[in-house]
Amino acid sequence: MGIIDVFPLLAGLSLRDAARLLVAEGAPVFPCVPGGKRPLVEHGFHDATTNPAQVEAWWRRCPQANIGIPTGTASGVEVVDVDVHTAGTGFPAFRAAHREGHAAGWAALVRTPSGGLHAYYPADADRSQPSWQAARAHVDFRGAGAYIIAPPSLIARPNGTRVPYRLVIVNGNTAEPVEAARLRDFLDPRAAVPFTSARAVRGVQRDADVKVLAGWVASRSEGERNRGLFWAACRLAEAGTPPSAALDALGPAANHAGLGAREIVATIRSAYRTTHTDHSREATPPAVDERRAMGESSGRVLS
Repeated sequence: MGIIDVFPLLAGLSLRDAARLLVAEGAPVFPCVPGGKRPLVEHGFHDATTNPAQVEAWWRRCPQANIGIPTGTASGVEVVDVDVHTAGTGFPAFRAAHREGHAAGWAALVRTPSGGLHAYYPADADRSQPSWQAARAHVDFRGAGAYIIAPPSLIARPNGTRVPYRLVIVNGNTAEPVEAARLRDFLDPRAAVPFTSARAVRGVQRDADVKVLAGWVASRSEGERNRGLFWAACRLAEAGTPPSAALDALGPAANHAGLGAREIVATIRSAYRTTHTDHSREATPPAVDERRAMGESSGRVLS
């Protein structure tokens, strides 16, 4: 059995038992805050493990911790995240992509607490696909450098209720990897344009684009902030922007959106690692530059 095969067995289990079962089937997991999506471990999804003893220790300390799973080759699953929020819904775009064959090979569909959808696809072990956001389409892709919250995790609502991630259906017969780049081009052809040519990374055009990216990051709401920062940092990395410059440009914007300094630095580092950009002397933003991100994370960390 694999991750998707286990999903039907998770309903009705405690979060602790669900984490145990996922690990038993080879899925790396890590704990997130009860009722939320923020990692409880220092390095986020990078700390995900299949070690039963470590998982037991995490959930013994925090039995109500939600379950995070890294996406991409680390877990063997990639996810198309169909958002539903006040700015709009991604269902029309996802349905159109499905009709055109760009998103048809899903292995499982999971209803999210917001009313959105996580469409799971098997990852190609020989190909790493970076994560991205098609903001105008309200659809995100979770591949390398990202994670999802797995069933039966629950998200807390302002009225005090907790709404679960709920498996809708499993389709194990015709599941196949999604072509993430093709899907992004279909959903938002202009998403890949900025910062991909030499002309776009020099002079005034580059400065203007950086300001647009920073403004977009600053406007992200809860649940979109980390992914938005990651996407923007990937665009700067692809353009050849030094990591320290990316931190200067995006750090204050991400802090304005509500991210703490450590999470900002970790996310930008992850984006640069994911894009495999070589900046020689500046492989990652220096740890002392956390102060540039304007704020410290106050979340409690499990070890």
